[in-house]
Amino acid sequence: MNIVVTHGDALNQETPLLVFGTWKGAALPEQLANLLEAGDWTGNTKQTLLLYTRGAIPARRVLLLGLGEQDDAHADRLRECAAVAAQRAREAKAERYTLAVPPLGSITARAAGQALAEGSLLALYRYQKYKTGLKDEDTREIEQLTIVTSEADQAFTTGVTTGEAVAHGVMLARDLANAPGNELTPTVMGETARQIGREFGMQVTVLGPSELREQGFGGILAVAQGSQQEPRFIIIEYGAEYANGPTICLVGKGITFDSGGISIKPAAGMEDMKMDMGGAAAVLGALQAVGELKLPLHVVGLISSAENMPSASAFKPGDIVKTLSGKTIEVVNTDAEGRVVLSDALHYAGRFKPAAVIDLATLTGAIMVALGPHATGMMSNDDDLSARLERAGQASGERVWRLPLWDPYKDMVKSDIADVKNSAGRPGGAITAAAFLSAFVDGYPWAHLDIAGTAWVDRQTKAYTPKGATGGAVRLLIETLQSWL
Repeated sequence: MNIVVTHGDALNQETPLLVFGTWKGAALPEQLANLLEAGDWTGNTKQTLLLYTRGAIPARRVLLLGLGEQDDAHADRLRECAAVAAQRAREAKAERYTLAVPPLGSITARAAGQALAEGSLLALYRYQKYKTGLKDEDTREIEQLTIVTSEADQAFTTGVTTGEAVAHGVMLARDLANAPGNELTPTVMGETARQIGREFGMQVTVLGPSELREQGFGGILAVAQGSQQEPRFIIIEYGAEYANGPTICLVGKGITFDSGGISIKPAAGMEDMKMDMGGAAAVLGALQAVGELKLPLHVVGLISSAENMPSASAFKPGDIVKTLSGKTIEVVNTDAEGRVVLSDALHYAGRFKPAAVIDLATLTGAIMVALGPHATGMMSNDDDLSARLERAGQASGERVWRLPLWDPYKDMVKSDIADVKNSAGRPGGAITAAAFLSAFVDGYPWAHLDIAGTAWVDRQTKAYTPKGATGGAVRLLIETLQSWL
């Protein structure tokens, strides 16, 4: 869907469908008020009411859209309301529609524009690649959204442009995480990275098994050794010309299917483990958005990708793995494989002398128990980076919650026979996973984001978040990166 911004009186717009947003309690224009009976409309958040104008205004139909209380308005509510409007427009079989923006109150024009664009585009996402016999209503798409503001505002237009790029990145991440494991292999993930690199002028290096063995990527190789699918380590570098400024590394866990290995998972729900590369998907989606926005930053994406399968060659509980850093891991549970592949990537990140490293991983069920689907767990060695991510979470609507990373948790992952062990049991499981990762962080500011609860949902949690892959953390990452500009 193409988005166009214009300004003027929305009631004078000729359009098949005019979405007219109103704050709760605000008076409607007389032309619309005359179409209502008393009590028909309140303006509550996400309330909608379809009106037939009968020539009262040029628009053939009007969809009233409630925005809730203006006094406590925020960008994520606009994002959700825009999503509801887009879905209603599709249900109404509109090929194009117009959205009228009321006075924004405390929300900045740029934030509003970005939120409206993101909500409108993300609400229309559908993953239908493998469906056959679809009906017209299943494939119908809206061609254009025109957003009308009362005055020309470049900041609003800039926000819309940003929102479009971010939404494209989110949808890429959704497509990747929704893709079945027999299609999206580590090899294909490397090819996807190369495609992004070609489109946006990024330098992409993909290491295969021989390079990984030669260079000593023992963590990735150990996890991959039970699968017929070859592992890949992917390096994507954007903005090398900005390397005099801060370098930000985004590190993604890319387990394209996780059976649990020898410590095999229960059968129920295992089909969803195609999404265990949600961290890698977020990194790829964010880098695509960075390229589309042409951000003047040096951003490096690092992805450790493998498939975790049980076989005669699979790594086993009790094995000792020597990682890229030279540190050793005692394998206690082969289903704690994500942290093993990340150990190599986190050490590799130190080569770039980064100002910050942010890793993203669908790492633990424990974080889902702690925070559910509404917040990402964050553990960090740096207060400034944590605060930066917290602010970005509030602004983007993808909130993070910081958990402690005290020395006693690090003691829990010490091994009797190796440097660290890859599981310390159930107590504090999300934190001990981060404590394990911290052993491979080489002195740079670092934050670990456990997105296990936010990258995939079993039911729709927001109007712009479908069941399945959410593309979680792409919006958070772009907001965070922009804070360095």
